[in-house]
Amino acid sequence: MIIQRVVLNSRPGKNGVPVAENFQIEAVPLPDKITDGQVRARTLYLSVDPYMRCRMNEDTGSDYLLPWQLSEVADGGGIGVVEESKHGNFAKGDIVTSFNWPWQTKIILDGRLLQKLEPQLVDGHLSYFLGAAGITGLTSFLGIKEKGHVTVGDNQTMVVSGAAGACGSLAGQIGRLEGCSRVVGICGTDEKCSILVSEMGFDAAINYKKGNVAEQLHELCPAGVDVYFDNVGGDISDAVINQMNQNSHIVLCGQISQYNKDVPYPPPLPPAVEEIQKARNITRERFLVLNYMDKQEASILQLCQWIKEGKLKVKETVVKGLENIGGAFQSMMTGGNIGKQIVLISE
Repeated sequence: MIIQRVVLNSRPGKNGVPVAENFQIEAVPLPDKITDGQVRARTLYLSVDPYMRCRMNEDTGSDYLLPWQLSEVADGGGIGVVEESKHGNFAKGDIVTSFNWPWQTKIILDGRLLQKLEPQLVDGHLSYFLGAAGITGLTSFLGIKEKGHVTVGDNQTMVVSGAAGACGSLAGQIGRLEGCSRVVGICGTDEKCSILVSEMGFDAAINYKKGNVAEQLHELCPAGVDVYFDNVGGDISDAVINQMNQNSHIVLCGQISQYNKDVPYPPPLPPAVEEIQKARNITRERFLVLNYMDKQEASILQLCQWIKEGKLKVKETVVKGLENIGGAFQSMMTGGNIGKQIVLISE
């Protein structure tokens, strides 16, 4: 059986910007037979995420992320349908997922790496399991629950950077659902700002490419900032921290503006900003959703309930075809998409 797969063709370098040509599609054979404990599945959807930029380096800078190897197949979040199973937990036709799904049209995996999905939880929108009802939703939900310290009735203001992205677009909505009275997003185009306000319930949105971010924050957050869901780091985060209140909280979700730079994670703050953080007792702790997997099941059920009730709006940018996954990755890293970046492999 001949299948297609995508391998890492070259590394952009620690300070380089990824391009589609860093990946290459190949045709390779897949064994016709599987062994006990294995599952063969046809890939339906693959997830493309900012953290993968770290995996393009020889050293990911993280103890929980392994680097992709040159000329070897890339992997990440994926969903597929079982075609053959020799594992007791799975049968032909089951919908399954894994955090380590190879970027291939068909895969053979140890069944222990797979999790069975229940399509009715998302009314059949299977790709949601890679986004709002998956690790992305969990990151947003648990980040706010565990690090945001949102309290109903406290009239808290939340600011979200990278607000039109996969996590940011959910985090603003979840912050509101959890009790924030005002939510302001920061993103990179007028179109994204409009969508955040008109469709996703943000009170206001700032296009950081237009005007002075600090001045706009001061105007839009007159009572200061109590919770900052940080996806980007850099100058934008410095501007937000300057507006933060005493005993406020930063949910350190990502630092996408720093991923193409050779800096530690989380990147250190400039001395003047660090002084503000310390003087105002602003918490800024690394958040890793994998440390909260004991809360996964209940959290997924809550996210799915909000989605079904229309309280949590889901945005996806869907690209069709495994051959286009490199371009999808490049677009995501340059801020060209809205919501979760998904690659549709087959239907």
